[in-house]
Amino acid sequence: MLRIVDTRTGHLVEIPSVRRHLLSICVHVPLSGAGLDLMDLRTLLVGDVLARTAELHGLQSRTILTMPGLPHLPHEQAAALDRAMSALGVHPPATVGAHPPNGTLCAAADVHVRAYGTAEQGAVDGVRMDVGHVGPASRETDVPDRSHLPSPALLDAVAPAGTDPLAVRMLMLGHAYGTSVTVTGTALEEARRALGDWRQLVADWAEEPSRPVPADVLRHAHAVLADDLGVPAVLDALGTLATRSDVPAGAKFETFAFLDRVLGLDLAREVGHQHRAAP
Repeated sequence: MLRIVDTRTGHLVEIPSVRRHLLSICVHVPLSGAGLDLMDLRTLLVGDVLARTAELHGLQSRTILTMPGLPHLPHEQAAALDRAMSALGVHPPATVGAHPPNGTLCAAADVHVRAYGTAEQGAVDGVRMDVGHVGPASRETDVPDRSHLPSPALLDAVAPAGTDPLAVRMLMLGHAYGTSVTVTGTALEEARRALGDWRQLVADWAEEPSRPVPADVLRHAHAVLADDLGVPAVLDALGTLATRSDVPAGAKFETFAFLDRVLGLDLAREVGHQHRAAP
């Protein structure tokens, strides 16, 4: 069973609220006139991670996306939305619909994921998850204000050609979903470097005989994910595991591959490829 803090009450609530194996998630994206912004992308990402976590815990999930204009967005915005979700590893929603949601879409949702400060449109049941603000550092000269760029330009600005947009995902996953994230050039570069290092380690470990995921790491990961989506603690646990001399390489590989089902960072990308040349 998963537990999420309901923003409206501040209390942990078990989801789904009844004993069943389908978790219904409604992701609310307000979508400004300028197109997708960083807050929209983070809201989509949190909904994706929640669905992945539910599935890791043996639940089926169904994600509903609501935003203004759906399902008849202008072609440019619809294409930008699909491109942004694909680039960030966000699984496509099962259903899309207009915002505010009508009764047939989100009335029975177990969880509503929305940007912090977004007003509710009418009374809805289910847990409310407010996603913390995300934006650039106001005084950082090497990071332009990307929070309100037109949709097609947003990911290009955050992850220029030749760089991996999943580094943006890793940067956001390193913060609890309800806290603010400041996007800086330094932070993005650190995320890109860490992601590249982990992928290379996973490729190295894949050459060794497979071993089971360590029971203590598995218990800890399940526990922190089930307790209000503790993804940053999972990243910390993987960072610690990578340096442990008492854990065989094959067990490290299986652990990283298993938890990547939630993280969605494509950690096995380099497996089977020629290793990077030493600097």
